[in-house]
Amino acid sequence: MKFTCEKHLLQSAVNAASRAASARSSIPALEGLLFQAGAGVKVTGYDLRKGIYQSFEADVERAGSAVIMTAKLLGEMMRVLPDGMVTVDVSDNGKTTIKCGMSEYSFMSLPADYYPELPESEYSDAVALSQQKLGELIEQTVFAVSTNESRPVYMGSLFELDGDRLTVVAVDGYRLALRRENVSGKTQSARFIVPGTVLQDVARLCAKSEDEVKIDLSERHVSFSLGSTVVFSRLLEGDFLDYRKTVPSQFKHTLSVDRGEMLSATDRVSLVVDETVKSPIRLTFGDQIIYFKCSTALGTASDVCACGGEGGDTEIGFNGRYLRDALRAAPADSLNIGINTGSSPCVMLPADGDDSFAYMVLPVRLAK
Repeated sequence: MKFTCEKHLLQSAVNAASRAASARSSIPALEGLLFQAGAGVKVTGYDLRKGIYQSFEADVERAGSAVIMTAKLLGEMMRVLPDGMVTVDVSDNGKTTIKCGMSEYSFMSLPADYYPELPESEYSDAVALSQQKLGELIEQTVFAVSTNESRPVYMGSLFELDGDRLTVVAVDGYRLALRRENVSGKTQSARFIVPGTVLQDVARLCAKSEDEVKIDLSERHVSFSLGSTVVFSRLLEGDFLDYRKTVPSQFKHTLSVDRGEMLSATDRVSLVVDETVKSPIRLTFGDQIIYFKCSTALGTASDVCACGGEGGDTEIGFNGRYLRDALRAAPADSLNIGINTGSSPCVMLPADGDDSFAYMVLPVRLAK
């Protein structure tokens, strides 16, 4: 295998694929990147659970494939090489030479036969939406994915397809984040769970543009095709929370708020929160106003936020970080806040009445 290309093309592919390569594995090939040269060049990283590959144009003098050194070392090499044309030459005995300008590296690579077989996707039944919309869907929900390994099914987000509507739900036992967007393509129903770490990689790779991303589903894998880059992953298995039964639909009190004003008030009173003790923020929902208060060993803080409606002076305690995360993620300037009792969840919904998002935060027990 031998090819020549612009350094920035190779560097981009190495950086993307390295996100999926194993840092340490009993299979040495998984610590390296698979290079395949044909009409162009494809670079793949894979750790048996998720994989990323990126293709780019190159002047291929000799087609072939090989597993080239560790992903980390390749990434460092790309960082320090001068800009210009890079030549990668892998001989039949595995000796690999990488040249750029006056810089040159030589090392031994592994045969491609050592690399595990990769799942294939045809994208004939894929759904599609813009990269910007998918990136927003992920960023506005993935913060609520659980990090508790004892419940692995919640370490991912639920993707639910119903006609041309895609719903993404994340839950960690203390809060829930839900977002919906329209999609095109396949219209039959589907329900699958994608690991949160994979979604974070997809979000980083999504451009803020209308360029299309295709989502393809197989029995055990899901693939996200973003132009020249493809991210694929094993699906998580298990019974996900029935969010339709969990999120309240009727409320004793509904208040309208400006998202930015409520977030600012939350930020201000959170300054005295002691994260080691996780002191709650106390909110009292009154008539046209919400009172914020927090008392910790560091001090006491209080603030107010104007609102529309009347909350019956209902007092609810919240984890300040969970409340801030939901307010930051909500994709609207005006929100409706639905509450029932001091021990019931608080739900944030669009003020215009559509169903594009919902954020639920569970209360924290307050000391009397």
